[in-house]
Amino acid sequence: MSAMPADTKPPGSKYDRLIAAAKGVPTVSTVVAHPCDESSLRGAIESAQAGIIKAILVGPASRINDVAAKHGLNISDCELIDTPPTEAAAATRAVQLIHEGRGEALMKGSLHTDEIMRAVTAKEGGLRTNRRISHVFIMDVPAYAETVFVTDAAINIFPDLDVKRDIIQNAVDLFNQAGFGTTPRVAILSAVETVTSKIPSTIEAAALCKMADRKQITGALLDGPLAFDNAIDTEAARIKGIKSEVAGKAQILVVPDLESGNMLAKNLAYFAKADGAGIVLGARVPVVLTSRADSARSRMASAAVAALMADARRRKAPVAAA
Repeated sequence: MSAMPADTKPPGSKYDRLIAAAKGVPTVSTVVAHPCDESSLRGAIESAQAGIIKAILVGPASRINDVAAKHGLNISDCELIDTPPTEAAAATRAVQLIHEGRGEALMKGSLHTDEIMRAVTAKEGGLRTNRRISHVFIMDVPAYAETVFVTDAAINIFPDLDVKRDIIQNAVDLFNQAGFGTTPRVAILSAVETVTSKIPSTIEAAALCKMADRKQITGALLDGPLAFDNAIDTEAARIKGIKSEVAGKAQILVVPDLESGNMLAKNLAYFAKADGAGIVLGARVPVVLTSRADSARSRMASAAVAALMADARRRKAPVAAA
């Protein structure tokens, strides 16, 4: 991915295309857990008004109605399911609705991330599959030509080799199935681009590339270890003498651990003025994870990603059943 001068590409243009693509697929029923503040309720309502989702609001009805009235939000077109006034009750009921076939996606409202993920990952009644659950930030960086995925910066703290395999495959499947393109270029990041026993993440990066060679990871081009500069800048890669189909033009950035990934994503957001949509993969349905600091545009982009992924699963389901 080659760098572009920041003033040659309008900020948010990649999200415009993402949101437009989501408007072009059938509306996705989305269960919104505990939307009890303005930002979370507004994000769901505006996504519904844009035709991206059909919102099912789950939480204490009196609080949701009060928030809607206070901020002039029209929720009359949304189904409202009342729950006891706790975050845990809303999260549990939201997950139950997914099991009942009422929703194709799940969206976090104003409850804590730990609360909704506890319901999602519960051994009994959760939304686990045989794939490790992981998070992807879809970053719209104004200074770069393409959308950038950063994974995992929110769920897996110190992933081992097997977990990283699932983290990569989840991101690759999202890229390939949700309309971002085909065969993404995946850079497995470390501090250096050479393999050394002194930095364990370089050894895991090399192993992951060999796993791709052996088809244990499919649908992408992998290279690593790569330092951040030679992963995303062609000139940096050239100077280092790195010749690969990924170096300098990576589309998916796989970080060593949650700490480094979280710092990378927030650096892109605050220094590079990037928007960041967030989605959890590996569960039975895509899960939209939003933050109180997210803009309305980021919330809608997150809903758009979930809608595109849910639609891809919807279209794939008859083939799998056959």
